[in-house]
Amino acid sequence: MEKNTDWKEKATLIRKWSLVSTTQASSGHPTSCMSAADITTVLFDRYFTYDIKNPKNPNNDRFILSKGHASALLYILFAMSGGLKIEELMTLRKFGSRLEGHPTPEFPYAEVTTGSLGQGLSVGAGMAYALRAQITNIPKVYVLLGDGELAEGSVWEAANFASYYKLNNLIAIADINGLGQSQQTMFDHHIEEYVQRFSAFGFEVIAIDGHDFKEIDKALSKAFGNKTDKPFVIVAKTQKGKGVSFLEGKDGWHGKPLKKEELDKALLELGEVDDGLKFVLRKPAGPAAHSSQNAPAKPSFASDADAPFGSPSLASPAVHINYKKGEEIGTREVYGEILAKLADKNQFIYALDGDVKNSTYSQDFKKAYPDRFVECFIAEQNMVGVATGLSTQGKIPFVSTFAAFLTRAYDQIRMSAVSHANVKFVGSHAGVSIGEDGASQMGLEDIAMFGTLPNTVVLHPADAVAAAKLLPHMVLHIGISYLRTLRPKTKVIYNNDEEFVIGGSKVLHKSNSDLLTLVAAGITVYEAQKAYEILKQENIHVRVIDCYSIKPIDKATLLTSLKETKKKIIVTIEDHFAHGGLGDFVLSAVSTSLAQVEKLAVEDISRSGTKDELLDHAGISAKHIVEKVRSLLIAQHA
Repeated sequence: MEKNTDWKEKATLIRKWSLVSTTQASSGHPTSCMSAADITTVLFDRYFTYDIKNPKNPNNDRFILSKGHASALLYILFAMSGGLKIEELMTLRKFGSRLEGHPTPEFPYAEVTTGSLGQGLSVGAGMAYALRAQITNIPKVYVLLGDGELAEGSVWEAANFASYYKLNNLIAIADINGLGQSQQTMFDHHIEEYVQRFSAFGFEVIAIDGHDFKEIDKALSKAFGNKTDKPFVIVAKTQKGKGVSFLEGKDGWHGKPLKKEELDKALLELGEVDDGLKFVLRKPAGPAAHSSQNAPAKPSFASDADAPFGSPSLASPAVHINYKKGEEIGTREVYGEILAKLADKNQFIYALDGDVKNSTYSQDFKKAYPDRFVECFIAEQNMVGVATGLSTQGKIPFVSTFAAFLTRAYDQIRMSAVSHANVKFVGSHAGVSIGEDGASQMGLEDIAMFGTLPNTVVLHPADAVAAAKLLPHMVLHIGISYLRTLRPKTKVIYNNDEEFVIGGSKVLHKSNSDLLTLVAAGITVYEAQKAYEILKQENIHVRVIDCYSIKPIDKATLLTSLKETKKKIIVTIEDHFAHGGLGDFVLSAVSTSLAQVEKLAVEDISRSGTKDELLDHAGISAKHIVEKVRSLLIAQHA
């Protein structure tokens, strides 16, 4: 391949626009862009394979800017590739511009949002994993990492995963410029420290001077032609602010655009450069239309995936179940069983596990479809990142672990939502009802965690039928959804032909004499029913609602219940901490009414014990529900 003689000029153009665009924006990270200008110039000019007119071409290579604060670099690279006009760079970070401060999918050449550091390698690993399914011309996934983010544990979870699965189409580029936001990075310019770490994690590693074009070309050529069964990393020693003497290698310039007079001085030092310089990207081989990698997330059995929540046209897709009323079955068991059945009809469903498949019952999926089961081991942050990566390639990933363990991956879940990813989460062992395992294993924050994110769905079925009927809706729903499952077995209370929808609920007990309403979900549905029977014996009639869809909540049914009951009181009962759970969603739904809402929830850190002991200790057992109803009625009567 003939040597390119204008790499220096093209890198200079990147540096120029890194400075100009951030000064125009009065914010940004020009020096973080400048350190990586040389290596990305060679990458795009010689090795990166991409159809610039078709960002969704499944044969395209992928480029993830994990150091998302250097977003101007990403935009400049694609501007020089013909993806946007160079003048658009002057809209960087402006309201309404697709060139945001950190990349989001609003920019068509960014498949995910980056900028919360330490996550790009996980997402890249998920992409690389999915892309390996292509029979020929397997695309490469390039991930540009900053050295500051290499202090994040999630990077090394991803490295472990990538080497375990022999993702030799994954190429990481570590930009070791030695400077973080407020000080030197952990190892400064001692790049051998990074070489040793990546080597220990099973990567093929090459260390280079990140500003020597010959070394860069040689390293990228080796990575491009990687014939080993290892992922590849280029550890590049660079200078932050490279190319401008008063910025180069100087601390204190992170996230600081140049003032007008400083910009003039820097541009004079960079010298004249042709704004018309372009990258001529390599064309991907093979047709763009015959790969399943970017197939839509809508499954083959979807009748109307775009219908609103709760629409009759979204009746549960056919899935055969045959549960007997009164039979005891765990909702976590149903998850694995039904997901495997759904996968029979939908080749895009994948299941990801964190070494708890015999507890979440995702093992049932593994037995049926081992090629679509991804064991992520005990590394929840990476598991979520990998799922996000799989989602970008048209897969429908289901991530399951204990509800409590998902909390450690909340940032990854948050970034998945910001990326508009289509990921399904299933948290088992929810609440104090798990019993003897104790407080550390109890998911008591999860509804709040998922519920706070915009456009998410939160479901909490009480029995096997509800769980089985809600899972297909999670497949149909495009976006982030969460299913909360239980450790203890619960009695089947619904008929097999009962229908469930996102945004729905079930009225379990109702009469014209109802004084108030009990609203429960999951395990507390059974406690509410016990309370109903006790109160009924005292001639106190209450309505009982199974609020299996917590977000979106069935506002209409709640308001109807308030209208039809005499005391206009709702008591919510939930196996979740008091704030951010079912009670708060109910409060919000009825906030425009004159309703009185009383919350029974877990107020304190729990402990080991039996299910019934712990429900009672938390104040959410039938006994406490009865006491609450009596006290409310006495108070109103007084």
